[in-house]
Amino acid sequence: MRILPRAQREAMFEIYSFCRAVDDIADDPGPRDVRRGQLAQWRTDVGAIYAGPPPALAGLAQAVRTFDLRRQDLIAIIDGMEMDVVADIRAPDRATLDLYCDRVACAVGRLSVRVFGMERDAGVALAHHLGLALQLTNILRDLDEDASLGRLYLPREALQAQGISATDPHEVLAHPALGKVCATVVECAELHFREARRIMAQSPRRAVRAPRLMGEAYHVILEGLVARGFAPPRERVRLPRARLLFIVLRNLV
Repeated sequence: MRILPRAQREAMFEIYSFCRAVDDIADDPGPRDVRRGQLAQWRTDVGAIYAGPPPALAGLAQAVRTFDLRRQDLIAIIDGMEMDVVADIRAPDRATLDLYCDRVACAVGRLSVRVFGMERDAGVALAHHLGLALQLTNILRDLDEDASLGRLYLPREALQAQGISATDPHEVLAHPALGKVCATVVECAELHFREARRIMAQSPRRAVRAPRLMGEAYHVILEGLVARGFAPPRERVRLPRARLLFIVLRNLV
């Protein structure tokens, strides 16, 4: 985000801070009713931004005013985090997984493309495809971390297609057919990466510089996951700093 002009950069940092705060609530091991109450307070605070009186979230309110950010997208992110609070998600069906990804990833994209200054239809389409690509990559990267929280985001249909009826995260992650399940998620992520690249290729370069960097960086991670494989033990795949700098410099030039 540091490559963006100041107003855009500050708005994106506000969006990130908001997402970080509600995500921390979702991942907190505390009582579920307490965490749902905290998310409810965030809904109230977001509503205050659009109600008129000066809100407590001055920085986020400024971003809302400057870039006409939509209330429903901010609320969608909270709703997505609440899906993790109500109950641990385990092998959701595709419809539930799509809804979850739309709320926690695509909604963030819909806010972001307004900051980037993209044309409306192209921006919404990019938010959808790049959001799904990034979130599916996250799911594949964080299999063990999510399992430690009692969560499993691999789609139920993909598990059942490989004869896996279990939904216990640790049992699924030890199954010999896990790699085939993950391969279907990789294929889906690749489709969304390709569509996102197509949209960005047809958009003004200044408006897609930041999402192009994110897409390229995450695709390197996806490639690393495929190269590593999904059989245990699964070492954490990270983006090499030198590779990130190369991606940044290439796009800036």
